[in-house]
Formats: sequence, C-alpha cells, structure tokens
Amino acid sequence: MPLGPDDEVLTFLPLCHAAERILSVCVPIRHGITINIAESGDTFAADIQEVAPTFIFAVPRVWEKFYSRINIVMNDATAFGRFAYDQALKTAGRREALIAAGKSVPMMLRLRHKVLDFLVLRNIRVELGLARAHTIVSGAAPISARLLSWFTALGVTVQEAYGQTETGIVTATIPGRSPIGSIGRALRNVEAKLADDGEILIRSSSNFSGYLNQPEKTAETVVDGWVYTGDVGTMDANGDLTILDRKKDIIITAGGKNITPSQLENELKFSPYISDAVIIGDKRKYLSVLIMIDHENVEKYAQEKRIPFSNYKSLCANTQIQDLIEGEVERANSGFSPVEQVKKFRLIDVLLTAEDNELTPTMKLKRNEIERKYKDLIETMY
Repeated sequence: MPLGPDDEVLTFLPLCHAAERILSVCVPIRHGITINIAESGDTFAADIQEVAPTFIFAVPRVWEKFYSRINIVMNDATAFGRFAYDQALKTAGRREALIAAGKSVPMMLRLRHKVLDFLVLRNIRVELGLARAHTIVSGAAPISARLLSWFTALGVTVQEAYGQTETGIVTATIPGRSPIGSIGRALRNVEAKLADDGEILIRSSSNFSGYLNQPEKTAETVVDGWVYTGDVGTMDANGDLTILDRKKDIIITAGGKNITPSQLENELKFSPYISDAVIIGDKRKYLSVLIMIDHENVEKYAQEKRIPFSNYKSLCANTQIQDLIEGEVERANSGFSPVEQVKKFRLIDVLLTAEDNELTPTMKLKRNEIERKYKDLIETMY
C-alpha cells in the first residue's frame, strides 16, 4: 500500500478488533501516519468529513451505510440531479468495464466521464469524506460485489483484505487485477490452499500458536502448520480467493439443497432500508429471513409518507413498512433460483446496539445468538 508520513487515518472501530488494531494502529505507526480517533460511532459520518483521511479501513456495514446515505439523498434530489447522478454512474461503469477488459477507452467517453466526475461524482466523494482517500480497505466480513462496483464507479477503489485473529491479515486484492468480490491473493510469506471440501487453509509465520488452555480445539484448528479457517471458498488460476460462506453457516434444506446464505444476505443488505439480515432454513423445507431495518432511513421514509409510529417497535409493525421491506426482499430474491429464495421474513423489532449480545463489536448480527433468542419468531414463519 502506498502509505507514508503525509497520510492520515481515521480509526473508529473497537481496538479489541484485531484487524482494526493492525490497520489503524500498527500500520500507521510503521509508516508514520497521523492517527485520528473518531469521537464515537455516532459521529463517524461528521468525523470522516472533517478529517477526509487518505487511508481508511472499515467493515462492510460502514460501506453499506455510505451507499444508503447517498441513495436517500438522491431520492430527495431534483429530477435533473437524479438524471445527472444516473448518467455519471452509467458512464463510469462503461469506462470501468472497458478498462477491466483490457480495452482502450474512446476519447468521447473519457471526456464525458471527466466532466460528469467533476460535476457529480467528485461532490459525492466530498460528501462522504472520501475526496482525499487513495487507499481504502474493507474486511472482517463478506461485502457485496454490487456495492464494490458502485464505489468503483464513484471513483473510489475499495480493496478487500482477509484474515482472522488466528492468522493475522493474509490476503488482499490487487486493484485492477483481482476479480471484484474476491478477497485477493496470499501476501508475501503466506501460503493458501483449499481442502477437499473447499475450506480455506492458511500457513504463515503470522499464524497463532494455539488457543489458551484449549489443546483439543487447537489440534482441530491447526494441522501440520495449516490453520483451518472455517471459511469455504474457491480459488482461480491466479490464486485469487473468493469466500462462499462460513462452513458452519452453510444451510442444508430438508430437500438436501446446500445454500450459502451470505450471498443473499449481502444482496438484502444492498437495500438502503435493510441494515442486516440472517437467513434461516437448515433442515427446513424453505428459506426464511430475520431482518434488521436501517432505523434512520426507514424512519425518514415513514415521515415522508406520513406513516404514523410512536417508537421503533411500532415502526417495524406498521403494514406499510412491512410492504416496503417485502418489496426489497422480492428485489433481492430476483437474482436467485427458486430454491435459494426466501419465502417469508420477519423484522427484529428491537433496536440493537453494540452492547447487545446479538451484535459483534463490528455491528454484525451473531447468527447463533439470533437463532436462539428469536426461536419463537422464527417458528411463526414455518
């Protein structure tokens, strides 16, 4: 990564998170980068605008919020503003497709992109605090390929990095060379391969030595120097890895169909009105989903449509909000085969925070905890 003393980073995730500590503390110390500490998670949007960092690491939840924010702004824009935004994205998309295919970009397309980038896309980058960013990294969870393509069209290249607390950061994408949606190639002094069942194995000097006082768990995880990551994926001829899902999260339906839920979950989270989603369906006859709405965007939608509500619970219970989310579920379903589509959904009507057991420090829903706590709600879908 092209980093040096002139760069600035904004750190906002909990420093108990290994990737945040590596990328927002250790790497900046190594390169003499100025470290800015966000005031809080709630002020992050304002903080990143103020600092406009050149180097950013964030989890997919943050990138999804950025997309949602611009989507909502565009809904309120004038007809001309929406037209200009659509044309800018389409022009950038055509340009990126030609570059990815190794073809030259026609002069008129280059000129059109330059004008629309200056008039439209540049302003969006400033609004998001990304105007100075040259190195942007996403990690800690899978991210939607469509979301990455949107950022690329915006003029922002988001690299993916992959690792675990047990391995350190072990792969990263190479801009312009790694497929969008992959986690990239093994870093120097890192070996990566796939087991017979597709599980990703890592051997590196950064691998951990074992779990504290858990020799049996250590023996299961580290075999002949290889860490069994628990992630199932694919590897192309260039060594670029793509994660399909956590091995333990793969759903086997009652009909014997293997489903990787993260792909549909990412498609659902691409909606500006859905913050997170957990697909249910193991040993069941069809898939269902528990959804956590994006509080800010859904509340704004309700106010604009004059939908009455008194609190978060009543907002989730409103039939018009249910219809809104049903439309988003149908949109996400359209890209999948019938057996991979969700048939029913329910909304989690409790506003969760980082202090709740259902969320990780990086604000991801914990699948096992959600399935346990909302067991009765899940049963209503079957």
